[in-house]
Amino acid sequence: MAFNIIRAARAVLQVTDLDAARGFYVDALGFVETESDGEHLYLRGLEERHHHCLVLQKGNKPGALVLSYKVYSEVDLEALARFFEEKGFKTKWLEKGSQHAMGRAFRVQDVSGIPLEFFVEMKTVDRLLQRYDLYKGARMQRIDHFNCMVPDVEKAYQFYVNELGFACSEYTVTENERIWAAWLHRKPTVHDVAFMNGDGPRLHHVGFWVSEPMSIIHTCDMLASLGYTQAIERGPGRHGLSNAFFLYLRDPDGNRVELYTGDYLTSDPDFQPIRWDLDDPRRQTLWGHKAPDSWFTEATSFLDGTGLSIPVHPPTLERRKPENIL
Repeated sequence: MAFNIIRAARAVLQVTDLDAARGFYVDALGFVETESDGEHLYLRGLEERHHHCLVLQKGNKPGALVLSYKVYSEVDLEALARFFEEKGFKTKWLEKGSQHAMGRAFRVQDVSGIPLEFFVEMKTVDRLLQRYDLYKGARMQRIDHFNCMVPDVEKAYQFYVNELGFACSEYTVTENERIWAAWLHRKPTVHDVAFMNGDGPRLHHVGFWVSEPMSIIHTCDMLASLGYTQAIERGPGRHGLSNAFFLYLRDPDGNRVELYTGDYLTSDPDFQPIRWDLDDPRRQTLWGHKAPDSWFTEATSFLDGTGLSIPVHPPTLERRKPENIL
């Protein structure tokens, strides 16, 4: 592999009301507000030294603008851009200073139409891991992963594993061994990105790491106290797949975020991906409780550079009712 992608590093989401977004993400969930202006909120977790991991940009409708990955060096960045260009993908370079706190980067739509960004450099700030006096809400630590609905999971899987150098930790198959969902990683945990069968491309959620399950329980109490009970979509619970303790929330614009903790190490070169049957009820929730229909059908549209929604296509695999894919 001629390039080294390190990890999922930031997401840029569009929201309609920055004050409402600040109340949810900063006051309730405990993100650190690094900076803000009339059009953007730049947020990070307590252990992060990068300027931000989440940008909330004001717009006329909710949407996901880009998912960003950090790469190891400028040499890797150049090689990755050449790879996409030689494959016929259209790239757009963003020079240092054209995005707040960001170094040089390029953007491209992947094989599923998902808008991606790759960068090396971002402005650094003080890590607040041991500033326990600043901990509140979920005590958010760092960004962890992206989860995307795509119409052809096997196509996305083959591209990310065979072309971009991701590895698979866990995957779900249908009765005829077609891949329904896959969890892929570059950092040595369960995933940096997951793909699930559905109308797409759409962003299902951005996952953020918290330090322990009690942080999630405390978040539920905080949300209830602040009047955000309707934001709780699913959980708390434990996934069978990944073993992680989870909570799914919807922000004031409907964008979905996951609070996530407790998965495992995947760094060994002889690690073998874990296979799940689609009909195994322990896969989605180890304890057996069902997810709401919205979790399977609703997601955030990706937006192109002009603000239009990227076209969505139906899945290649047969649709199933939500109660049949738990």
